[in-house]
Amino acid sequence: MRDGDRPVGQLPVTQLPIAQLKAELFKAIAHPVRVRVLEVLVGGERPVGELAETLGIEMSHLSQQLGILRRGGVLVTRRSGNTIYYSLRDPRMSQLLAVARQMLVTTLEDSQQLLANLQAEDIDAELATPGPAGPASTSR
Repeated sequence: MRDGDRPVGQLPVTQLPIAQLKAELFKAIAHPVRVRVLEVLVGGERPVGELAETLGIEMSHLSQQLGILRRGGVLVTRRSGNTIYYSLRDPRMSQLLAVARQMLVTTLEDSQQLLANLQAEDIDAELATPGPAGPASTSR
Protein backbone atom coordinates (compact mmCIF):
# COMPACT_ATOMS: atom_id res chain seq x y z
CA MET A 1 0.00 0.00 0.00
CA ARG A 2 1.36 3.42 -0.93
CA ASP A 3 1.08 6.34 1.51
CA GLY A 4 -1.46 7.96 -0.81
CA ASP A 5 -3.65 4.83 -0.59
CA ARG A 6 -4.14 4.98 3.18
CA PRO A 7 -7.37 6.32 4.66
CA VAL A 8 -7.29 9.95 5.79
CA GLY A 9 -6.04 10.31 9.37
CA GLN A 10 -3.97 7.13 9.47
CA LEU A 11 -0.20 7.20 9.75
CA PRO A 12 1.91 5.54 7.09
CA VAL A 13 2.93 2.04 8.11
CA THR A 14 6.57 3.15 8.30
CA GLN A 15 5.61 5.71 10.97
CA LEU A 16 3.67 3.38 13.26
CA PRO A 17 6.64 1.92 15.14
CA ILE A 18 8.12 5.35 15.92
CA ALA A 19 4.75 6.71 16.98
CA GLN A 20 4.22 3.65 19.17
CA LEU A 21 7.64 4.08 20.77
CA LYS A 22 6.92 7.72 21.51
CA ALA A 23 3.58 6.80 23.05
CA GLU A 24 5.30 4.19 25.23
CA LEU A 25 7.82 6.77 26.40
CA PHE A 26 5.08 9.19 27.37
CA LYS A 27 3.12 6.41 29.09
CA ALA A 28 6.22 5.53 31.12
CA ILE A 29 6.53 9.06 32.49
CA ALA A 30 2.78 9.76 32.78
CA HIS A 31 2.42 9.82 36.57
CA PRO A 32 3.07 12.65 39.04
CA VAL A 33 5.49 10.59 41.15
CA ARG A 34 7.42 9.49 38.07
CA VAL A 35 7.66 13.09 36.85
CA ARG A 36 8.96 14.15 40.28
CA VAL A 37 11.52 11.30 40.22
CA LEU A 38 12.76 12.53 36.85
CA GLU A 39 12.94 16.11 38.08
CA VAL A 40 15.07 15.03 41.03
CA LEU A 41 17.31 12.84 38.87
CA VAL A 42 17.99 15.73 36.49
CA GLY A 43 20.34 16.82 39.28
CA GLY A 44 22.26 13.54 39.04
CA GLU A 45 22.30 9.96 40.25
CA ARG A 46 20.58 9.24 43.58
CA PRO A 47 20.31 6.20 45.84
CA VAL A 48 16.78 4.85 46.14
CA GLY A 49 16.56 5.69 49.85
CA GLU A 50 17.41 9.32 49.19
CA LEU A 51 14.79 9.46 46.44
CA ALA A 52 12.14 8.15 48.83
CA GLU A 53 13.11 10.71 51.46
CA THR A 54 13.30 13.60 48.99
CA LEU A 55 9.92 12.76 47.48
CA GLY A 56 8.30 11.91 50.82
CA ILE A 57 6.76 8.65 49.63
CA GLU A 58 6.88 5.08 50.88
CA MET A 59 9.59 2.84 49.50
CA SER A 60 7.09 0.30 48.14
CA HIS A 61 5.26 2.94 46.09
CA LEU A 62 8.54 4.45 44.88
CA SER A 63 9.89 1.04 43.86
CA GLN A 64 6.77 0.41 41.79
CA GLN A 65 7.16 3.74 39.99
CA LEU A 66 10.91 3.28 39.48
CA GLY A 67 10.25 -0.13 37.94
CA ILE A 68 7.91 1.43 35.37
CA LEU A 69 10.50 4.06 34.48
CA ARG A 70 13.25 1.44 34.24
CA ARG A 71 11.18 -0.90 32.05
CA GLY A 72 10.26 2.11 29.90
CA GLY A 73 13.94 2.71 29.25
CA VAL A 74 13.93 6.07 31.01
CA LEU A 75 16.13 5.15 33.99
CA VAL A 76 19.22 3.04 34.53
CA THR A 77 20.49 1.53 37.77
CA ARG A 78 23.75 0.52 39.31
CA ARG A 79 24.43 -1.33 42.51
CA SER A 80 27.14 -0.54 45.02
CA GLY A 81 27.05 -2.96 47.93
CA ASN A 82 23.48 -2.99 49.21
CA THR A 83 22.61 0.36 47.67
CA ILE A 84 20.87 0.79 44.32
CA TYR A 85 21.45 4.05 42.50
CA TYR A 86 19.15 5.47 39.84
CA SER A 87 19.97 7.90 37.07
CA LEU A 88 18.48 9.15 33.82
CA ARG A 89 19.32 7.03 30.79
CA ASP A 90 19.45 10.16 28.65
CA PRO A 91 20.33 13.60 30.03
CA ARG A 92 18.06 15.18 27.41
CA MET A 93 15.15 14.21 29.66
CA SER A 94 15.82 17.52 31.43
CA GLN A 95 15.01 19.31 28.15
CA LEU A 96 11.77 17.36 27.77
CA LEU A 97 10.75 18.30 31.31
CA ALA A 98 11.72 21.95 30.74
CA VAL A 99 9.67 22.15 27.53
CA ALA A 100 6.68 20.57 29.30
CA ARG A 101 6.98 23.18 32.05
CA GLN A 102 7.19 26.01 29.51
CA MET A 103 4.09 24.68 27.75
CA LEU A 104 2.19 24.59 31.05
CA VAL A 105 3.27 28.13 31.91
CA THR A 106 2.06 29.34 28.51
CA THR A 107 -1.27 27.55 28.98
CA LEU A 108 -1.70 29.06 32.45
CA GLU A 109 -0.82 32.53 31.15
CA ASP A 110 -3.38 32.12 28.36
CA SER A 111 -5.99 30.98 30.90
CA GLN A 112 -5.17 33.92 33.14
CA GLN A 113 -5.62 36.32 30.23
CA LEU A 114 -8.91 34.67 29.29
CA LEU A 115 -10.11 34.99 32.88
CA ALA A 116 -9.13 38.66 32.96
CA ASN A 117 -11.03 39.25 29.70
CA LEU A 118 -14.13 37.49 31.04
CA GLN A 119 -14.01 39.48 34.26
CA ALA A 120 -13.69 42.72 32.29
CA GLU A 121 -16.71 41.72 30.18
CA ASP A 122 -18.69 41.00 33.37
CA ILE A 123 -17.84 44.42 34.77
CA ASP A 124 -18.78 46.10 31.48
CA ALA A 125 -22.08 44.18 31.41
CA GLU A 126 -22.88 45.19 34.99
CA LEU A 127 -22.19 48.84 34.24
CA ALA A 128 -24.37 48.76 31.12
CA THR A 129 -27.32 47.06 32.83
CA PRO A 130 -29.70 49.45 34.60
CA GLY A 131 -30.09 48.70 38.27
CA PRO A 132 -33.37 47.62 39.83
CA ALA A 133 -36.09 50.21 39.57
CA GLY A 134 -36.42 52.22 42.72
CA PRO A 135 -39.69 53.47 44.16
CA ALA A 136 -41.70 55.46 41.68
CA SER A 137 -41.17 59.13 42.09
CA THR A 138 -44.27 61.13 42.70
CA SER A 139 -44.84 64.46 40.97
CA ARG A 140 -46.50 67.19 42.88
